[in-house]
Amino acid sequence: MIRILSEDDKDKFAIFISTDYSNRQNSNTQQFSIACCTVPVVYLTYGIETFWKNYQEGFLFIIRHLLKMFQCKITTSARCYESDLFQPTVSELLNQQVEFKALTILHTQNMLFNRKFSNFGLIEDLRIISVTHPGFRPVFSSWPQKISIKSSHWFTLESFLTCTSTNIILEESCLVNKDLDVVLRKWKAGGYQNLKYLKIHSLRTAYNGEHVLEMNWMELNGKVIQNDDGSKKATIELGPQSIEIYVTPFE
Repeated sequence: MIRILSEDDKDKFAIFISTDYSNRQNSNTQQFSIACCTVPVVYLTYGIETFWKNYQEGFLFIIRHLLKMFQCKITTSARCYESDLFQPTVSELLNQQVEFKALTILHTQNMLFNRKFSNFGLIEDLRIISVTHPGFRPVFSSWPQKISIKSSHWFTLESFLTCTSTNIILEESCLVNKDLDVVLRKWKAGGYQNLKYLKIHSLRTAYNGEHVLEMNWMELNGKVIQNDDGSKKATIELGPQSIEIYVTPFE
């Protein structure tokens, strides 16, 4: 099912993609023209049901038509994983340079990550819920504007050093204090130009005495630091084994 929502979520319309039209004919069926294609359609109270030769053809055709008509972006949810079409459809849309407002990835075991990670700059908000492959080590050649990772043990310092996202949320992280020290020193030196918000949860050695910017862990709470050219400041807030950093222009 494809749902079309207004910006305030008040107006909603659903388009269902179906096959096997021969067994579903009824008096309400009409022929409907979508772009250059005419397909059987049944009108419903809250939308329409369209019939195609195969599901993926229908999904791709409808999505491309809606994007052209409304100049909108796509948002997916975790429920999309209930469909076997989700992965190949997303791959095809990214290959066609279609922009996503939000893309949620529930599992990684069958994803075509080599193709996807090269096009993640097309995604405004990427949410990765879980990783089931123990050897999962992706290489990003482009980054989404925002990235949130539920189980981020695979997101190493090496990954972090190349990240260009504005908002970064890492839960169940394996990063340690010395990694955070490297990240903050890079930011102070002018790195992470796009960064506005960072949250790391489950820092493994938060209280082990390792210093960050020559301060112990508890000294960081409420600390405001500046980058070297004085253009930005970062406000640090601590939680139980977590750290949040808010970056704003220095005034």
